[in-house]
Amino acid sequence: MKYYYVYILLCSDSTYYTGMTNDLERRINQHKSGYKADGYTFSRRPIELKWYLQCTNPSEAIKIEKQIIGWSQKKKKALIDENWDDLIEFSKNYFEYVHPDKRC
Repeated sequence: MKYYYVYILLCSDSTYYTGMTNDLERRINQHKSGYKADGYTFSRRPIELKWYLQCTNPSEAIKIEKQIIGWSQKKKKALIDENWDDLIEFSKNYFEYVHPDKRC
């Protein structure tokens, strides 16, 4: 059975990079070695693998990757830390938890 991985890296500038691959070890080594000079992580090395999810369906892995890419830094950190309460809180509308005075 072939596996696909969605992963989150912590970059040296404290940002997160989210990606998807069918060979996690190879891909992490590529990020660490600076495989692509124009890639996001190249100038943000060193990087550290903080989280990954193994999938058997590539379409599902791509869907999850795209979903996580759209998340805030706080929400990604909550996932990494397995802080389910914060993950739920940060899933709410931005104006509901950041600007309570601007609720409709």
